[in-house]
Amino acid sequence: MYRDKTCGELRLADAGKKVTIAGWVQRTRKMGGMTFVDIRDRYGITQIVFNQESNPELFEKANSLGREFVVQIQGTVEERTSKNPQLPTGDIEIIADSLNVLNTSKTPPFTIEDKTDGGDDLRMKYRYLDLRRPCVRKNLELRHKMAFEIRRYLDSKGFLEIETPILVKSTPEGARDFVVPSRMNPGEFYALPQSPQLFKQLLMVSGYDRYFQIAKCFRDEDLRADRQPEFTQIDCEMSFVEQDDVIEMFEGLVKHIFKYVKGIEFNEPFLRMTWADAMRLYGSDKPDLRFGMEFVELTDLAKGKGFPVFDDAELTVGICVPGCAGYTRKQLDELTDFVKRPQVGAKGLVWVKFEPDGSVKSSASKFFTPEDFKAWGEKAGAKPGDLMLIMAGEAMKTRKQLCELRLEMGNRLGLRDKNVFAPLWVVDFPLFEWDEETQRYYAMHHPFTSPNPEDIPMLHTDTGNVRATAYDIVVNGTELGGGSIRIHDALLQDEMFELLGFTPERAKEQFGFLMNAFQYGAPPHGGLALGFDRFVSILAGLDTIRDVIAFPKNNSGRDVMNESPSPIDQAQLDELKLTLVEEK
Repeated sequence: MYRDKTCGELRLADAGKKVTIAGWVQRTRKMGGMTFVDIRDRYGITQIVFNQESNPELFEKANSLGREFVVQIQGTVEERTSKNPQLPTGDIEIIADSLNVLNTSKTPPFTIEDKTDGGDDLRMKYRYLDLRRPCVRKNLELRHKMAFEIRRYLDSKGFLEIETPILVKSTPEGARDFVVPSRMNPGEFYALPQSPQLFKQLLMVSGYDRYFQIAKCFRDEDLRADRQPEFTQIDCEMSFVEQDDVIEMFEGLVKHIFKYVKGIEFNEPFLRMTWADAMRLYGSDKPDLRFGMEFVELTDLAKGKGFPVFDDAELTVGICVPGCAGYTRKQLDELTDFVKRPQVGAKGLVWVKFEPDGSVKSSASKFFTPEDFKAWGEKAGAKPGDLMLIMAGEAMKTRKQLCELRLEMGNRLGLRDKNVFAPLWVVDFPLFEWDEETQRYYAMHHPFTSPNPEDIPMLHTDTGNVRATAYDIVVNGTELGGGSIRIHDALLQDEMFELLGFTPERAKEQFGFLMNAFQYGAPPHGGLALGFDRFVSILAGLDTIRDVIAFPKNNSGRDVMNESPSPIDQAQLDELKLTLVEEK
C-alpha cells in the first residue's frame, strides 16, 4: 500500500504514531530552516514538516516540490504548536522521515482551490484538475449519497430497479433525438432515449408494478443552466394508481431526501396549485414561492383612459414590490432596460410609487388621476412606501414577461435565499398546446398522458381546454420533476393519436409495439421522473447542474476537454453507408 492513512483522518489522538500518507502537493511554505508542505487527497489536507537541521538532504528535496506533484510521505504525527481551526486535521502535523516523489506535475493552469483563479472555459478544458477542488468534490459526494439513499428509500417501498435500453426507436415528437447509425442495418438508425417512457409502460403491462431507474436520458435541444444534452433522471412508474397515489409516494421521497441531506422536515403536505392559477398569479408553471409579489390584473381599471398602451392591451397586470417607493429614477430606468432585453422582450414598463406621505407618483400620471392609481393600489394591497410595476400586452406573453421582472426583483431584494425551500405541486396542466405555425395540436407532455376523466367528453368539442392528469413538482422556481397518469385503454390511445394528427399508419409505425401490448391486459398506471442533476444542484445551493456532473458539456453542447463532438474518418462513414453534405 502506498499509504496507511488518508490526508483527512489524522487527529490529535494519533500523536506519536508512525504513518504513511500519499497525495498531491497543495502548497509549500518556507520559513527559515523549516519547510511546510500541505498534502491533499480526496479526504482532506495534512501539513508535513521538513527540518533542515535534522535532515538537510530531505529538506532540500522538499524545497524542490512543485504544485500538484504526487508524493508519498512517511513520518511521525505530532501536535501542532500553531493550530489551524479551519481544518479537521489542523491540530496535528507530520514530521517527515522520508519523501518519495511518485510523479511530477506541470504547473496547473489555475489554482486547485475553492476560490480558484480559473474561468469556466478554462476549468472545463482541464476538468480532471477542476475535479480536484474540494467544492467540486463535495458536489459529487453529495450526488453519490443521494443516489444511494434514493435507492434505499424506493427499495423499502417495493420498487425494483430495472434497466431499459439505450439504443431505441426514434420518436420525433417532443425534443430532437440523438440518432445512431446502425452498421449492420445500413440506412437505419437507433435513437438515444429522451426518457425510458415506453419501456416503463411496457414493464407495467409485464406486471412489474413498481419500477424505478436512475436513468441516463438524451435530448438534442438548446442548452441553459439546468439543461445538458445528456442528463440523469429518477424514473419511476406504478400500476393500479391514481394521481394522488403517485403524488403522495414521491412527495414522501422528496421529503425524505430533504431531511437526509439538509435536516429539513416538511410536516405538512406540499401546496398544490393548478396550472391556470400558477400562470395567472405568477406567469409561470414553475413559480418561485419563496416570496410574494403575486400578479394583480388591472385591465378593467386601466382601460378607457386614453393611454394607448393599456387601451389596446389584452391584459394589463402588475406586481406590488414592498418598500421600494424610494427607488431613484436611475433604478427605475434600469428596470425598464431589463424588461426590454431580448430574453424578456417587453416594450416598456409603467411604475407607480405610493409615497410614505400618502401621495402618488407614476410614469403614466399624464393619463391617470391620483384616484385611479389609488384604486390600483387598493386592488394590489399596496401600502405607503410600496412600488407597483405594471406591464401590458398579449395575455400569455405579458404574464411571462412580468414573471421575469418578478424574479429579478426577488434577486435584487435578496428574497431568493438558497437556504429556504418552497416546494409545491402544479396540477391540471392543459393536455394539448396549439401551434400556430403548423396549425395543429401537440401533446403538452407526451402522447400517452391521460386526459382528466371529467374532460374526456370535451376531447373533440373543446380540445384546447381539456386538462391532463399531469403533475409537476416545483422547488424554488425550478421544475424538479413531473409525470402523469398514462392512457391504458387502447381505444382512448387511438383517439389521442388522431387528435394529435397521427394517421393510423404513422401511429402504428412509431408506437405499434406499445399499442399491441395494450391489447394484452394493460393495468391502470402512472409515474413520475425527478431530475436527479437538478435535485442535487438545488440541495447543494448551485445555479447550474454542470457543477454536479463529473464531465459536463458547455452551452454549445461541446466537451472542450475531450474535444467532442468531432469529425470521424471517411472509412467509418463508408462502413456506415453515410455521406456528408456540405452546409450551403
